[in-house]
Amino acid sequence: MSSLFDELKAKVETKNKKIVFPEGLDERILKAASQLGAAGILTPILVGDKAEIKQKAEDVGVDVGTAEILDPKSFPEFDLMVETFVERRKGKASEEDARKILQDENYFGTMLVYMNQADGLVSGAAHSTADTVRPALQIIKTKEGVKKTSGVFIMVRDDEKYVFADCAINISPDSQDLAEIAVESANTGKLFGVDPRVAMLSFSTKGSAKSEETEKVTEALQIAREKNPDIVIDGEFQFDAAFVPSVAEKKAPDSILKGDANTFIFPSLEAGNIGYKIAQRLGGFEAVGPILQGLNAPVNDLSRGCSSEDVYNLALITAAQSE
Repeated sequence: MSSLFDELKAKVETKNKKIVFPEGLDERILKAASQLGAAGILTPILVGDKAEIKQKAEDVGVDVGTAEILDPKSFPEFDLMVETFVERRKGKASEEDARKILQDENYFGTMLVYMNQADGLVSGAAHSTADTVRPALQIIKTKEGVKKTSGVFIMVRDDEKYVFADCAINISPDSQDLAEIAVESANTGKLFGVDPRVAMLSFSTKGSAKSEETEKVTEALQIAREKNPDIVIDGEFQFDAAFVPSVAEKKAPDSILKGDANTFIFPSLEAGNIGYKIAQRLGGFEAVGPILQGLNAPVNDLSRGCSSEDVYNLALITAAQSE
């Protein structure tokens, strides 16, 4: 597991990335920010009252001298931020609204990313997923050609690495959504040293069953190929036909995938969520994520039960995504 993050660390530590942490008073955030800054891996930006953050860091026993500390109440470019936010929201927020909204640390932090004063954002230690993702969708928005963000896990066991998606965001993706998830997951996999070989999963292999559910997956396959003809992708597959060469030879002998898929696109959130947890709990895989993909700039969501090590690792991931 450590080798994955060693690779990411080596990748980002010469790039002088800035990652904003809206939860500047959280002990776990302070510990991770202190480590990241002291090692020169990236520059943390902590959001909150400077005196309070420094006092909290002292209480915790860490040094945040290498971090930038920005307070919405005293931010010198706050008027410009308000103006930029109003413009970005295209009539959905007045100047008065913006001044209130941007006192919220997640909105403020997301605007720092949008205004190129930070390369990415990590939040969620003390906020819900919605609190973290909503500002990103309103301000940073999804990439051109992508309608929805999605959540991917990198499943790691010794030297094995696999990509599972979507396991976190979209409950019932349609064929267009699944195609977007496939293309974005292939791109995400490359960040982690995975040469993507993408399998569109179902309960059917190559037409062995016919239903609305299987047709959704085969349609998604065609859309994904149109979106990016260079991706190695095929479907629809049952998991064993995508992963076990001897099964692939029997069930899908003509497929470009020969039982060697490493990027798995699940047909629904329930399938993806159940699938990654089975691999994690029965297969002994470490589940790294969820990593949000499809946005114009990286924003990632911590679990409220996270450790300082989780914060550290997700910051590395976020910095790597900002390339």
